[in-house]
Amino acid sequence: MAKTLGVSISCGNAANEYFRLKNAVLYRGDALKAETFCEEFADLIVTSPPYNVDIQYGSNDDALSYKEYLDFSERWIKNCLSWSAPQARFLLNIPLDKNKGGQKSVGADLTHIAQDVGWKYHSTIVWNEGNISRRTAWGSWLSASSPFVIAPVELIVALYKDEWKKTRGSRISDINKQEFMEWTNGLWAFNGESKKRVGHPAPFPLQLPYRAIKLFSYVGDVVFDPFSGSGTTMIAAIKNDRIAVGLEIDENYCELSRKRILRETNKLDI
Repeated sequence: MAKTLGVSISCGNAANEYFRLKNAVLYRGDALKAETFCEEFADLIVTSPPYNVDIQYGSNDDALSYKEYLDFSERWIKNCLSWSAPQARFLLNIPLDKNKGGQKSVGADLTHIAQDVGWKYHSTIVWNEGNISRRTAWGSWLSASSPFVIAPVELIVALYKDEWKKTRGSRISDINKQEFMEWTNGLWAFNGESKKRVGHPAPFPLQLPYRAIKLFSYVGDVVFDPFSGSGTTMIAAIKNDRIAVGLEIDENYCELSRKRILRETNKLDI
């Protein structure tokens, strides 16, 4: 490893260390609290925040008004900026749009918020989920009266903190030629994850953080997920020789993550 996370990065009691491995640590805490972490530590953030579509998470209200949801998004996105090291990248997985509770341009709105709080925009990857349907209604059936157009895709917005060119870190990349050529094409196609298999109501597939980590970070970088959920980003980071840091508010998902990380990275319980 190029570096280790040998000490706690949390501030006081704002986040409690839930479990730790040599190159990974999961905190139980709230991404809305600026005092959760007291230093700039993240080299790469890969996350999929709550989509506000009334998913029953347990510790998070996923049925806010749209204004409340945008306020929620602004708070945690701003916190992530303050927790990020210079030259940090931020890969934000969000819907293109949604029609539950009214038509909303979620992708455009959150991208705009991220830039307003200080992130700089680089590009957007379109993720085509072959096994996921976004349709909840047709609007007007076989009529031009009021049809709904629903794209079965999500966005992965690439943002950065200070400058895009990366000069810090180990400078060791572990991506091969075929991966680089395929993944720099901004249309990614792979299936979503099974809720039943993972045990979480809204998991993303390992392929998403796996690609993001290898394409946008060096070996030994600190990879952070502020909505760690079932631990997918942490697993991908560990498997690719990065430092993994997760933050999760729900104790049940912290325990799910702990067991899954130990199982899928072939680590012995400690």
